[in-house]
Amino acid sequence: MQQVFEHIGVSVAAITGVLAARGKQVDLFGVLVVALVTAVGGGTLRDLLIGATPVFWAADAGFLLNATVTSVVMFYAVRFHEPPGLVLLIADAVFLAFFTVIGTRKALVYLMTPPVAIAMGVITGVAGGIFRDVLLDELPLVFRKNTYFYATAAFFGACLFVGLRVLNFSPQAALVAGTVAVLVMRLVGIRWRLGLPAMSAPEQSEDRK
Repeated sequence: MQQVFEHIGVSVAAITGVLAARGKQVDLFGVLVVALVTAVGGGTLRDLLIGATPVFWAADAGFLLNATVTSVVMFYAVRFHEPPGLVLLIADAVFLAFFTVIGTRKALVYLMTPPVAIAMGVITGVAGGIFRDVLLDELPLVFRKNTYFYATAAFFGACLFVGLRVLNFSPQAALVAGTVAVLVMRLVGIRWRLGLPAMSAPEQSEDRK
């Protein structure tokens, strides 16, 4: 089941890379670079941090093929039909959910402690999107105002996954529960505009205006 989840996550992440590149006047090669970085960036960083080498896409080239084919198909699809802006947020929520729990599980397999596994899950979930946004000269989604439970959803799902495994739930049950938790929390945040309190900017004094 994990490999299925990984391929779904890679495919959806590649889609978000293509959608994010809309309006940037990027050619097909540029879109492929953005999509591939989005699809494999978080997992690559995770694997390097936990010592899982060669990294997942180097060990199984099927992930690169998946991301490449998905990107090319999506590139031509959006040229003929402009999807609503909300599609990117929903696709990003799906890719966040899958990658977060996959990253958490892999860290546990490599005998990382629960807190480190949770951190690796969050990194896997958000790093690809950060790399994507930086390449496109955008403020990363995770740092934007009104992000609505992005990294928070990843953290919650990773904690749930680890908690269920500590309680001896099966890996499959924990994988599904953690993924659903991230996805639901992120989508609920988007729908009702829920998020953590933001730090307000200090008020300027009259003398400094």
